[in-house]
Amino acid sequence: MKKIAILDDYQGVALSQGPWRRLESRCEIQVFREHMDSEDELVATLAEFDIVVANRERTPFPRTLLQRLPRLRLIATSGKRNASIDVTAAQELGILVCGTETLSYPTVELTWALILALSRDLVAEVNSVRRGGWQHTLGTGLHGKVLGVIGLGRLGNAVAKIGLAFGMEVLACSRSLTDSQAQALGVQAVSLDELLVRSDVVTLHVPLNKQSVNLMGADQFKRMKPSAILVNTARGPVVNEAALIDALKNQLIRAAALDVYNVEPLPVNHPLRECPNVLLSPHLGYVVQENYQVVFEQSVENITAWLDGCPIRLIEAPAQSA
Repeated sequence: MKKIAILDDYQGVALSQGPWRRLESRCEIQVFREHMDSEDELVATLAEFDIVVANRERTPFPRTLLQRLPRLRLIATSGKRNASIDVTAAQELGILVCGTETLSYPTVELTWALILALSRDLVAEVNSVRRGGWQHTLGTGLHGKVLGVIGLGRLGNAVAKIGLAFGMEVLACSRSLTDSQAQALGVQAVSLDELLVRSDVVTLHVPLNKQSVNLMGADQFKRMKPSAILVNTARGPVVNEAALIDALKNQLIRAAALDVYNVEPLPVNHPLRECPNVLLSPHLGYVVQENYQVVFEQSVENITAWLDGCPIRLIEAPAQSA
């Protein structure tokens, strides 16, 4: 009987969100709610498992870890790509990696929840009421302001449309965006520098790759308005955390809202936790019941297909440049 490890089930809901009973006669399933940081701990824990279900990028699987798990034959990840899995190493070691579809709207909705919360100082005001107080901040409206969307793919496009519905002027910076495409969407295609200089709200929706790491650094924060806010629901390394902390402490920008970080879960003593003008959420972008149901339904399908000798939804290693 094969052994399945479901990792990083923070809420303890994985088994209730997917049809795992279909595998009961063929597999032994064990759920791990607590995140494991140490590679040694992961090796000791996963040594006897044939299949690992990876919940997004919560647990990285670099080559060094994969080499120490000789029994592992299948990684079933949520999403069609997972930057924290060394797919090339997995392929060389005979480990298949398969993915799932995910819904885009939950991240779009969270992006706007964060924008609205920052604009209206919602967390501070809610906490004031809970402490017995009343209103004490002066928020800013969005109508007539400028929204800068960095990355106009599936998520950025949806975020931009909502910005237009709020009556905002929307600027977009994306590698493949043309003026005609932007015009059809009702947005302006601009350079990154122009977007940063003009925007009141800057929101990030780029994939994590070599080009996007540290896309937002010290120089970029200096170009932004002192009254501007930054929202990152993409990936942590897109923003240089040290530069952001400096920008927040020195009020180069008004505030930031982050759902993603370089290290997750965010360390208890991380300096971001001490910045009063940052709103921190614990990587909730895709964490809704509807998404979990899609992910775990397809994960069960992927595992079943692999057990039957006909794997599906395989994630291939990127092509090597000559």
